[in-house]
Amino acid sequence: MKKLLHIGCGPKNKTNTTKVFAGEGWKETRLDIDEEVKPDIVTTMTDLSMIKDNEYDAIYSSHNIEHLFAHEVDIALEEFSRVLDNEGEIFITCPDMARAAEEIIKGNFLGVLYESRAGPISAIDILFGHRESLRNGQHHMAHRVGFTLKILLGLLKAHGFNTVAGTSDNMDLYVLGLIEKNSDELAESKLREHLDGLVKV
Repeated sequence: MKKLLHIGCGPKNKTNTTKVFAGEGWKETRLDIDEEVKPDIVTTMTDLSMIKDNEYDAIYSSHNIEHLFAHEVDIALEEFSRVLDNEGEIFITCPDMARAAEEIIKGNFLGVLYESRAGPISAIDILFGHRESLRNGQHHMAHRVGFTLKILLGLLKAHGFNTVAGTSDNMDLYVLGLIEKNSDELAESKLREHLDGLVKV
């Protein structure tokens, strides 16, 4: 059975990831900074020291890396690549800053862009973090860094992911990175598999 590290799981489990990872062939380890959601591992993305090298076949991370400070992104991505095996893969989703910037330039800073499970999302939420969560004292939900597709793919390449693919849809980025050097077509095919039936936040 393959091993999945679900980073920043919140109260969710693998059924809230992608159809690929939700399958019976994957054993999930839930990791989160918030002990209230009862993860298997309580830690930050920048400290996976309790996990051995090459321990996992895949990582799933949805709307987490934007909560890091800019200087922590490199640390987290190094940790992600370290704990994956040589054929490992990572699937990341996060806000698309380019799309948010387009809305801001149009003057649409506070208008609702889409409805999430957490409630209505505006450009200000994408830029700084979900206002309602922050209002309720969840300060770890603040956004401290942002990415465009080109920047995020470049960061993955710089930190051990030799084959990458990605796309932007609505206000989100979806990227896949493979440790192994392989064809772009394979990465794009795997990305499409994950996007088919993706559970969106």
